[in-house]
Amino acid sequence: MIDKQLKKCIREVEDFPKKGISFKDITSVFKDPNNTNLIINSFIQRLSDVNIDAIAGVESRGFIFGMALANRLNVPFIPIRKKGKLPCKVICQDYDLEYGKATLEVHTDAVIKGWNVVVHDDLLATGGTAIASAKLIKKLEAKVSAFAFVVELSFLKGTDLLENYSDTIISLTKYKS
Repeated sequence: MIDKQLKKCIREVEDFPKKGISFKDITSVFKDPNNTNLIINSFIQRLSDVNIDAIAGVESRGFIFGMALANRLNVPFIPIRKKGKLPCKVICQDYDLEYGKATLEVHTDAVIKGWNVVVHDDLLATGGTAIASAKLIKKLEAKVSAFAFVVELSFLKGTDLLENYSDTIISLTKYKS
C-alpha cells in the first residue's frame, strides 16, 4: 500500500542535479500530512524487531523523517551533517556520490559506545552516503542495526554494499529504473 501511495506523490525531476539524473523529489509527499504519518508508521512497523538506541539522520532530507521517527520511538536523534556544519568536535568521512564527492561529519559525543543505531536517509542510490554514515557510526564504536529509506533506486544496487554493515535494510518504495 505505501509503495503505491508514495509513487503517486513523489515527483520525478529530469536532469537534476545534473543531466542524465532523474531526481526523485520527496518534498511533494509533504502536501498531505497523512503521508507523513503513513511513512513514520511504516518505519515503526518494519523496525519492530530491531534493537534501537538512536536514529541517525543524514542531512538534509534524512532529518525530516529521522527526527520524527526518533521522537515516536523515544530515542535520541543524531544529525549526520555535511562538512563544516557542526559546531563542536567532529569526526569526518569522505565518500563518492553518484554525481560528485562529499564529506560527512558527526559530533564525537553523539553516540554512546555499543549503541544500536538506525541510519536514515530519504533515498538510497549507490549507497555512498549511507556507507559513509555507517562508517562514522562504527568509528564511534557503535553498531548500525538497520538502514531506513523512503525511496530506493534498486537498479543502482546500493543495498549490495550496505549488507556489509547491517542485515536490515528497509525501503518503503523502490524504483527499478
